[in-house]
Amino acid sequence: MTTHSGSGLRRTLGVGDAVVIGLGSMVGAGIFAALAPAARAAGSGLLLGLAVAAVVAYCNATSSARLAALYPASGGTYVYGRERLGEFWGYLAGWAFVVGKTASCAAMALTVGAYVWPGQAHAVAVAAVVALTAVNYGGLQKSAWLTRAIVAVVLAVLASVVVVSLTSGEADAGRLGIEVPDGAGGVLQAAGLLFFAFAGYARIATLGEEVRDPARTIPRAIPLALGIALAVYAAVAVAVLSVLGAKGLGEATAPLADAVRAAGVPGLAPVVRVGAAVAALGSLLALILGVSRTTLAMARDRHLPGGLAAVHPRFQVPHRAELAVGAVVAVLAATLDVRGAIGFSSFGVLTYYAVANASAWTLRPGPAARVVPAVGLAGCVVLAFSLPGLSVAVGAGVLLVGVLAYGVRRSRAAR
Repeated sequence: MTTHSGSGLRRTLGVGDAVVIGLGSMVGAGIFAALAPAARAAGSGLLLGLAVAAVVAYCNATSSARLAALYPASGGTYVYGRERLGEFWGYLAGWAFVVGKTASCAAMALTVGAYVWPGQAHAVAVAAVVALTAVNYGGLQKSAWLTRAIVAVVLAVLASVVVVSLTSGEADAGRLGIEVPDGAGGVLQAAGLLFFAFAGYARIATLGEEVRDPARTIPRAIPLALGIALAVYAAVAVAVLSVLGAKGLGEATAPLADAVRAAGVPGLAPVVRVGAAVAALGSLLALILGVSRTTLAMARDRHLPGGLAAVHPRFQVPHRAELAVGAVVAVLAATLDVRGAIGFSSFGVLTYYAVANASAWTLRPGPAARVVPAVGLAGCVVLAFSLPGLSVAVGAGVLLVGVLAYGVRRSRAAR
């Protein structure tokens, strides 16, 4: 395994903090926005899509946990692919993660702006990016404490939505019957869209160099965070479906706020809007953490400018990588509408986890040990190509650009 003595990060995170950071990524803005497009793709079959996404996420989480315990360094699957499959596959995973998640960061920032001040969404988005980059710059413990507070607020809001919806006279269990207008294709597309919201457990792995006793902490934290997120998503999906029905949910622009209005408690809708903004902040915070750590790992190996590998002598964070990521995200949030990048981000993340599962396949011989990574790899490929056609085309194109850049760099190095 490649080591980097003298430039390591400080190990400060225990199981609790690691779980909270994972939850801050998963139980974020996705739960407020992903249900409606999933309902449009699969009707009430979105519950099946949620189950499919959860199975693929479980396989990915298991593979990631095994690899992270063996390679507890910043970079996640970038490191695993490099060590188990070769430099190119690690690079491909890192490229897919950095590009896809940078776009996702901008989308989360714009989500904050849309909920806080719709008329000035871009300005609010940039302010959010600057503020959270400053928090991350000050050290990971500050980030963990802020994430803990955000998770507590979001879980309280979601619990209120579930209770109000399920106890109202508008709730009808008959609306939960599985009806899939577009068949298996619709379910798989819904699963691909919902998978976007599950992908946050990668943040635990990408922070592997800052976790105490990683061989014990990471395998415990990843499945625990994923299990809690799945329970929350399932409860919210059932509650909102029971009130709005598949058609109403698919047409909703703010499904959770619409659900509490339909349940007869319109006064809760502003609270839900605040919860959505806070959730997007939590997602943005964790996304910037993950992208900056993968940038650090790729810069160490000169796949990105070497100066981005610097670690701050006082705060023990990759400060140049964090500032660079924050600057790029701020520019995107100020100039673009990147909400359509959700599908592209899912394509990139699924590529990232395909490499993770392929890496886990090499860890131990024998059919039983390879079932989980095999299912995870197949699931990632199927879900990636079940996404909307434009997302697949753009995602494949951006990955191709990265591959060409890698080839040019290798050719120059050979000369």
